[in-house]
Amino acid sequence: MFKNRLYLSITFLLLLVFATACGNTDNTEPSKKTEDKNAEVKLQDAMGEVTIPANPKRILAPYLEDSLLALGVKPAAQWSIGDTVLDYLQPELKGVPKIGWDLPLEQAISNNPDLIIFSSPTAIQKGQYEEYKKVAPTYVFKDEVSADWRKQVTQMGEILNKQKKAKDALAKYDTKVSEAKAKIQDAIDGESAAIIWVMADKFYLMENNRFSANVLYGDLGIKQPAFVEGLGKAAIQWDPIALEKLPEIKADHIFLVSKKGEPGLDILAKSSIWNGLDAVKNGHVYEMNDPSNWTINGLIASEKTIDEVVKALTK
Repeated sequence: MFKNRLYLSITFLLLLVFATACGNTDNTEPSKKTEDKNAEVKLQDAMGEVTIPANPKRILAPYLEDSLLALGVKPAAQWSIGDTVLDYLQPELKGVPKIGWDLPLEQAISNNPDLIIFSSPTAIQKGQYEEYKKVAPTYVFKDEVSADWRKQVTQMGEILNKQKKAKDALAKYDTKVSEAKAKIQDAIDGESAAIIWVMADKFYLMENNRFSANVLYGDLGIKQPAFVEGLGKAAIQWDPIALEKLPEIKADHIFLVSKKGEPGLDILAKSSIWNGLDAVKNGHVYEMNDPSNWTINGLIASEKTIDEVVKALTK
């Protein structure tokens, strides 16, 4: 009898301790969750000091989707002009609704964001910064940060409290560059390359500091044709290049960036000038039928460009 009472007493005490522990957990956990949910951080942006949620869930960041996705974050809606979207990101953005490129105020409201991010002060249409702030906390990138995708990814890491993920993504990219450079060097041994973007019936030669040319010449170290090098940073206005001037480029390899069906492609195919280029005669022209990652600055865009360059030059 004594033993039975002893066992019952011990069992009762254990149950009491367990119940007390559970009670303490239940009492403290909700307040912790509430505290995390309501946490805020203060940052400096192009407009001054801004207070934003520490862990936003619904983010609108038109034309900055590359940096978001590089950190594993899907936006609440994606940039578009009509039916045009960033094609190279569609595998990651499948099912994500579209918003207008200029983020109309009513679209911002209807998407119920926790955070709005603009790429620059000039990206805010009609001077409606104060109106956007009423919809959700609004962060505006400085021009010099937005223009450099590495800085953009780093700053996006600060905004989204994902600093380590940003650092790791940049380190992974640097490793990819090193491996790609070695393969390309073995394949073309110091030969030059140029990028020509065909849009409608016009031809645009990428200067050495524009979009994917930064990847080609800056990251991968591919030799610039003297003609491209001569353009330098002086080219502010991006004018099309005349068909008659294409022989002056003298590139060993040409990346022809264009959507299928552009009239300019047909013009080139029928042109004796184009067909007389060494790169064309030697079979060193590589058609890139998705220009979207070649005509934007971004980490994922640059990774895709590297993959396509390596595939083209190391066949």
